[in-house]
Amino acid sequence: MNTESIEAVLKRFQLEGEVSGYRSYGSGHINSTFLVNCDTQNGRKRYILQCMNRDVFQNIDGLMHNIASVTEFLREKIIGAHGDPERETLTLVKSVDDENYVTDVEGNSWRVYLFVEDTISFDAVEKPEDFYQSGLAFGHFQRLLADYPAETLVETIPDFHNTPVRFQQLEEAVKGDKEGRLCEVKPELDFVMARKEQLGVAVDMLKAGKIPLRVTHNDTKLNNILMDKDTRKGICIIDLDTVMPGLSIHDFGDSIRFGANTAAEDEPDTSKASLSLPLFEAYVKGFLSGCEGSLTKEEVDMLPMGAKLMTMECGMRFLADYLNGDVYFKIHRDRQNLDRARTQFALAADMEKKWEQMCAIVNRYR
Repeated sequence: MNTESIEAVLKRFQLEGEVSGYRSYGSGHINSTFLVNCDTQNGRKRYILQCMNRDVFQNIDGLMHNIASVTEFLREKIIGAHGDPERETLTLVKSVDDENYVTDVEGNSWRVYLFVEDTISFDAVEKPEDFYQSGLAFGHFQRLLADYPAETLVETIPDFHNTPVRFQQLEEAVKGDKEGRLCEVKPELDFVMARKEQLGVAVDMLKAGKIPLRVTHNDTKLNNILMDKDTRKGICIIDLDTVMPGLSIHDFGDSIRFGANTAAEDEPDTSKASLSLPLFEAYVKGFLSGCEGSLTKEEVDMLPMGAKLMTMECGMRFLADYLNGDVYFKIHRDRQNLDRARTQFALAADMEKKWEQMCAIVNRYR
């Protein structure tokens, strides 16, 4: 995309003031993101411009319906609580045609958000308090959306966190063995097969009405929270592209999988991978405090299982991609996806060893 096309796109949105410049912004790998500066009579106004990745998100209408509906719902809740909606949730800027996004002549889809000033974000946990704040923010997100009719949202990525479907995809990768790598992964496949009966427990509970369908974020990494630059308290959940109907325990579990692992996600030495109980406790404390009792007893009971299921699911996805020839997850070295899978399974195994402690921590803060 060139400068001329970006400037043409910006003219199609209801921006305050005159555009004085823009630059690439952030560390995201999916969408193309720009920070836009505008000069107004009262000073500077800043916006986030994003070109959405149609290869990843093929239903842009559904995606933007979800974001617009959820942010408007959050906005009303925040105003009702005497908060600041322009800092505590994302604010979509309308196009000159009063739409939530525009499509350029090349078929690219663009949207604009207000920039949330005086905030920071972190790519990794620097101290337990950061992880506590992450849990508090995502728990608060759950509480605010507890009475939103989740079934009205579009499932923009079908079966995104359907663990049995992910198992079936792994089975298909095993049968295909496109790269002749099956002989390398017998221990990993044995590990998954030994836990096959556990993989459908959350989906089965949903079907049986034992746990409710919720509005879920589905990408609950630390860097998807904007924190106040002075207090380091979480104030705004961002990256809402994967907001869909789902399970609260999946959002909880993905945070634990990513943030409470003592090893990097692609660490070749699996002996370094384990569950940090102090970080697990910090997140549990924050998450349940933020939820303020909005989760059911069954959901709270299932939080440790949510962590294990999400870890197993991601491990299966990495392993399937390795068998398929590394076609989905980007790699920067040979066997990186295999290392990712092995690290996930090592983490899941350590969770099993610490299961009673995990459950005791959850019970402490419920």
